[in-house]
Amino acid sequence: MSTTEAAPKTSTAKLSLPALTAMVVGSMVGAGVFQLPSRFATQTGVYGALIAWAIAGLGMLMLAFVFQNLAIRKPRLDNGVYVYAREGFGVYPGFLSAIGFWASACAGNAFYWVLITTTLSQLFPGLQATFGHGDTWAAFVVSTVAVWGFFLLIRRGVQGAAAINLIVTIAKIVPLVLFLVLAIFSFDGSVFAANLSGGYDLPGGDSLFQQVQGTMLITVFVFLGIEGASVYSRYARRRADVGRATVLGFVSVLALFASISILSYGILPRAQLAALPQPSVGGVLDAAVGAWGGTFIRVGLIVSVLGAYLAWQLLAADVAYAAAQDEDLPGYFNRLNARQVPQNAVLWTSIFVTVILFAVQFVDNALDFTLDLTAALSLVPFALASGYALKIALREDGYDGVAHRVRRRELVVAVISTIYTLFLLWAAGYKFLFLSCLLLAPATVLYYYARRERRARTFTPPGLVVFLLVLVGAVAGAVLLATGAVQI
Repeated sequence: MSTTEAAPKTSTAKLSLPALTAMVVGSMVGAGVFQLPSRFATQTGVYGALIAWAIAGLGMLMLAFVFQNLAIRKPRLDNGVYVYAREGFGVYPGFLSAIGFWASACAGNAFYWVLITTTLSQLFPGLQATFGHGDTWAAFVVSTVAVWGFFLLIRRGVQGAAAINLIVTIAKIVPLVLFLVLAIFSFDGSVFAANLSGGYDLPGGDSLFQQVQGTMLITVFVFLGIEGASVYSRYARRRADVGRATVLGFVSVLALFASISILSYGILPRAQLAALPQPSVGGVLDAAVGAWGGTFIRVGLIVSVLGAYLAWQLLAADVAYAAAQDEDLPGYFNRLNARQVPQNAVLWTSIFVTVILFAVQFVDNALDFTLDLTAALSLVPFALASGYALKIALREDGYDGVAHRVRRRELVVAVISTIYTLFLLWAAGYKFLFLSCLLLAPATVLYYYARRERRARTFTPPGLVVFLLVLVGAVAGAVLLATGAVQI
């Protein structure tokens, strides 16, 4: 997950197709890929993994095409994930999309620091008691210092941040390529064959459908960043490059992710894969070639995650800045410092990451919780973008002079993408739906003040209905948490 650049709308910087493609690849290749072997093995075997990647590949490819089509049909819309929801369904749903996407990025950034401190405790055994699984107070202090160090870097201007990002984008690919090469040479066909079913054919085992369902959030997490080129579409030299970069980057990353998860089943039995501590890619190489392989991967992970954190701080801040530009967040978030950086947006992004890092000290599994929360919060923005693509295709909005066969093709793409994102919302489970409402309901205060600044009506009738649904979800979530019916 590594974006190239974040700049205010007044920037004249333009990105070429290779730069946009690198941004999309870098945006998706972050921390998630290093979690794949264990997360998949806890849920399923080879058959389930192949089905999961087929579903995720088709669904996410359709989502990539949605962003490509929207960039062409609605070229005036910038910062796509947020603006598409606003344009298609109204101001308040657009606000929810912006806040949800911003919160997803913040939760992901908290996940990164939990993972970094966990990895450090594996690289340096003397730190295991200090950092644990990234859920100790020492880990919290170190992570918080790092969060605010990055804040100071970003507020100095994006040029320095972009230079660092270029280095880490290259560096993080090397360990993963090495993993693939070593995994191929260490592949054991008999181990792979024993891992085929994942236990669905045994008494008491989850069905194949249940196994596949259990992998959906991790597949969403690793593909976060697919919207990267669309978010920064206003910086492209040519508008058509936005869609091309999204699709080229996606296909490359899908091949990488699927290969890493499937090849791992040929290294260790499923039970041992599932028991590996994260980052489990390191544990797989420990078993395949010895400790040096795992060490190399873990060092690469730290480099990768640092780059991903930088990218998503920039991305999250730019979403908050754009929402303020459209007057859906208070003007406070629209202010630039002397270096033309949206400093207040970056500031509150850093504050929220710190709050999440504090909160995860009280959950049972900080890594899995922050990963799943990140993925779940991204689903509503993706679903609304898909729904908007479906809406304009049905209404032939933006299709003047376009052949009917092209519109029909894009309509099919939008239908599949919408169905897929709604399926993901169901697969994520009600727990994360209620947790999302617990965040979105109080965040509506920001929307209220933004509307007051503009002296505009707070809610339209449909917007009020949406708010009441969010409020009911928040109350239900609070009750379920208070009674212990939902555990985090």
